[in-house]
Amino acid sequence: MRLILFCNSPPSLSPPLPPPQSAARSPPLKTPALDNKFPIITQTLSTTLLSVALSLGLFYSYPSNLIALESSTLVKPSPSLIEFSTPKQESNCRDEESYTTTDDDKLKETVTNEEIVEDAWEIVNEGFLDTGRHRWSPDSWLKKKEDILGTPIQTRSRAHDVIRRMLASLGDPYTRFLAPSEFSKMARYDISGIGINLREIEDDSGKMTLKVLGLILDGPAHTAGVRQGDELLSINGVDVKGKSSFEASSLLQGPSETFVNITVKHGNCGPVQSIAIQRQSIAKSPVFYRLDQVKNVSNPVGYVRLREFNALARKDLVTAMRKLQEMGASYFVLDLRDNLGGLVQAGIEIAKLFLNEGETVTYTVGRDPLYVKNIVAETKPLFTAPTIVLVNKNTASASEIVATALHDNCRAVLVGERTYGKGLIQSVFELNDGSGMVVTIGKYVTPNHVDINGNGVEPDFHNIPAWNEVTGYLSKCHKSQAS
Repeated sequence: MRLILFCNSPPSLSPPLPPPQSAARSPPLKTPALDNKFPIITQTLSTTLLSVALSLGLFYSYPSNLIALESSTLVKPSPSLIEFSTPKQESNCRDEESYTTTDDDKLKETVTNEEIVEDAWEIVNEGFLDTGRHRWSPDSWLKKKEDILGTPIQTRSRAHDVIRRMLASLGDPYTRFLAPSEFSKMARYDISGIGINLREIEDDSGKMTLKVLGLILDGPAHTAGVRQGDELLSINGVDVKGKSSFEASSLLQGPSETFVNITVKHGNCGPVQSIAIQRQSIAKSPVFYRLDQVKNVSNPVGYVRLREFNALARKDLVTAMRKLQEMGASYFVLDLRDNLGGLVQAGIEIAKLFLNEGETVTYTVGRDPLYVKNIVAETKPLFTAPTIVLVNKNTASASEIVATALHDNCRAVLVGERTYGKGLIQSVFELNDGSGMVVTIGKYVTPNHVDINGNGVEPDFHNIPAWNEVTGYLSKCHKSQAS
């Protein structure tokens, strides 16, 4: 089996800046004071580069039948929307031997160099989307496989070099090889805290169940005995039937080193088992917030900076904004400058916090028509106050999804600079020797059907407007949509 990590992948562009204070602190966080009118954000909107690590969801896939759609972040010119086909149901209960933890180790020991290369070839063959360079075709790709595998590959390093050249031939700057050391760093973006990825799957009776589609190898859940294909029944005694995978992942989260009790049904035929799993989350809060009084504004303004979209982003953003509301904030500034992206599913869920039920977050477009999807908000908005979203040339990918979702639905105005324009969708796949590869498999477009890839989004204002201008702009936007 191969591990697939659906990701937003921002490679480092420059040495990272010292991180701002985190929303995880107690007592409530404070930030450096703004001057009369958002001093920090009214100074020429800074374009400092922020190094952001690859963020993603992780799971095993059934070989050759799983393709995902998720947005990857930028790098020029080098390189959590998750949609994939339902895996075929296994017809038989799994034998107990399939639950041993040594299978993956044995596989790594026995896999040949040719098999590693062929697996990499197959991943591209199944899902790669040529986004305009027109270097890929089924015939030319098959010919490349025949040429590459026509001679023995003597060493593993040679196999990796072959894969690098094979991917480079596609002419896509975002499709690339990951050495085992690079791939192993990705686990810190596990959204569950126990190393599993869940997906809603319709069972034979038409009811939706939560299945374990993937695990971090040797992660908490894998070590405790959870396996791919297991059905999740409950979390700490709470029945999860009817809950989304994101809701269930949120229930699984908790402080690192604490325990969560889950009940799973192994395979399709049982048995049912209750398992205590120790959480090992290492994600850090990406949220930084403060309350500020602004000249000529009677009510205070809540300022929230979101540095990246990791596993804690939605939860910590909600906590910060609720605290700011309790402190009297009636307007918000959401700072997405230098936010290169992260876990796209977190970005989608954050956008939904501001949208009315049925409003579009984004559209995804893939090579296969099966992967064209309209992602919409399912509930009423949690926050409705007028909002400014700060953007700059390093606002990319998941950040652009949030910015355009709020903008196109008349929930916020964009202030600053044109955004980066990273609208491609990548998935990250693990090969059977612990190495991996990032592959472009699709793209997303905004709710207004704008393809921002390579173009970015032009802000509504280049300088901070007065709040009466903000409310007036949003009111005009709503009227325009209603007409």
